[in-house]
Amino acid sequence: MISLPATQTALVLIDLQKGITALPVAPVPGATVVERAKGLASRFRVAKAPVILVNVAFAPDFSDALHTRVDCSFSPPGGFAPDWSELVDGLAQPEDLRITKRQWGAFYGTDLDLQLRRRGITTIVLGGIATNLGVESTARAAHEHGYNVVLAEDVMATFSQEMHLFACEHIFPRLGRVAASASITLES
Repeated sequence: MISLPATQTALVLIDLQKGITALPVAPVPGATVVERAKGLASRFRVAKAPVILVNVAFAPDFSDALHTRVDCSFSPPGGFAPDWSELVDGLAQPEDLRITKRQWGAFYGTDLDLQLRRRGITTIVLGGIATNLGVESTARAAHEHGYNVVLAEDVMATFSQEMHLFACEHIFPRLGRVAASASITLES
């Protein structure tokens, strides 16, 4: 069990949006990640701990997207649908904070760090899609910013079981603590 102070802990969910959760991911489908994320978010809301929902979105002409040379760029099969960047239905609540990013990680170019610090947050619990992309990039930055990081391993997925396991077994333990969402509790 990992017991965390509700007044100093936030849940940060990465890229649980219609276009991303519909992609084929492992070790569980996107719909399973969403249902688990909703349950964890509900527990945070009951404890009055912040829930922060992060999505990735771009201008219609992609002028605000990264334009670097890479060997393998990412574009979803069939391109970006009109509702691609919208959060999945039923996830967001009025009291949740919303952050829009334009790269893998949720810290660079956003006010995530400012919002966390103003609320006295010292620990973040992370989940979302994709384990080794948006979640890992955000976990690395959180660690570098001095936050305690808890990674809810069953509230994330990526493009293969091997990618997911590598991040959870070899990267995340060096950035924070890896736990099943059911073992994360919030204390008043």
